Amino acid sequence: MAASIETLLSEISELEDPIDELKSLRTAVFSIPLSALRDTPCCTRLDVIFARLNTTDREQIDVCVEVLGRVLQAVDPVHVAQNCRSELQIGLNHPHHAVKVLTLTQIGRIVGNSEAVTQILNSPEILRNVIHCIREEKMSVAKELIVEISSVSPVSLGYCADSGFLSQLLGELTGDDVLVRVTAVEMVTNLAQSQHGRQYLSQQGIMDKISNMIIAAESDPFSSLYLPGLVKFFGNLAIMDSPQQVCENYPAFLSTVFSMAMNSDPTLTPVALDTLGVLGSTVEGKQVLHKTGEKFKSVLKRISQLARDGATELRVRSLEALALLLTLPVEQQTDDLLLLTESWFSCLSSQPMDMIRNISSQPFPELHCGALRIFSAIACQPWGQRLMVATPGFVEWVVDRSVGVGKEAKDCKFELVGALLSSSSTQEIMGAQTYLRLRTYLKEGPYYVNAVSSVTTEGAD
Repeated sequence: MAASIETLLSEISELEDPIDELKSLRTAVFSIPLSALRDTPCCTRLDVIFARLNTTDREQIDVCVEVLGRVLQAVDPVHVAQNCRSELQIGLNHPHHAVKVLTLTQIGRIVGNSEAVTQILNSPEILRNVIHCIREEKMSVAKELIVEISSVSPVSLGYCADSGFLSQLLGELTGDDVLVRVTAVEMVTNLAQSQHGRQYLSQQGIMDKISNMIIAAESDPFSSLYLPGLVKFFGNLAIMDSPQQVCENYPAFLSTVFSMAMNSDPTLTPVALDTLGVLGSTVEGKQVLHKTGEKFKSVLKRISQLARDGATELRVRSLEALALLLTLPVEQQTDDLLLLTESWFSCLSSQPMDMIRNISSQPFPELHCGALRIFSAIACQPWGQRLMVATPGFVEWVVDRSVGVGKEAKDCKFELVGALLSSSSTQEIMGAQTYLRLRTYLKEGPYYVNAVSSVTTEGAD
């Protein structure tokens, strides 16, 4: 097949009217798996096909676009960025819409590759052509690419801002079309992933605007469509910058997350659970939540209720949130923080150890593992170890390899043992014998199977 592709490429480069050969090449490249296509001459002689886009023949252009669309899937974005720069420039300025879409798709692949994107950054002309191309075509798919390009560097953001695209996107945040607003919130959240993106949004007053949108959402019957996106925006902002700063500057964010967690709306509760988990995974976030006092304790009880009685997906997400909230690595432990996590755990139920153990015994792997992760979260904390020792049969359950079926369950149990052994207080609290059993479990690994020997004596009854 490689030989016939080589022949076709030679003919295409030499013939005046190579439409039949291009069609044969199209058939050939679509009949080969992408993994095998990488080793064919097509990937090293892209210039031959690109050159045939220089025509007014609509059919020839369409066939070339199909061939390139297939072949470029098999080519590393770094190779495209390094070796096809002039072809990308031509494609961005091509009069045919399909060629521009093909080229923008490749630019998107390059921008999404940390190694390849530097090639774009070193070519301001390509950036300008991308922006010009999108403006000229008014492509709906281009917003995401503009945000991706803006996120690469302050320089690329400057080009996109000067083009007017970003101000148009920010204007859509408060537009009348709710679906457009949803997309705009998502795009702005992506832009906020970079430090220079957050700085730009702050300069444009977007944080205040989104905070006001959260406040106004209470009286908007369509708010459930875009409110989760607004909350995700501030949740990401809190983790990347400072939970305390974000929650103090925009109090509507945290109060809305609490309301969403207490709400029975299936579109709002999952986002609230995820946000609380991520927020409470940091020491600063824990302290922010703790400062709200009884409000957060009420939310914890609600999460505990969902973990016990909710729909399966909500139960899983509730367990994940609780595990993050209760996690406190040894190096972060202080007396105050240990008291905080202990008080949170005691809020979950009158018998929280039994509650989590009961969830772990249910025949759903995701619930079993979710419960194990909560035990792992408290395993390196002295109060958690004392609860485990005081719970009848718990230590035996931990080292019992017959509990939990499947790789993920065994991995989670192994993490629990590792968490116990990461703490210097384990040996003293749980005793030397238990400590040695845990050490043996860890040494044997997560998938160890106890050998069972059976001896049969000839003539025995």
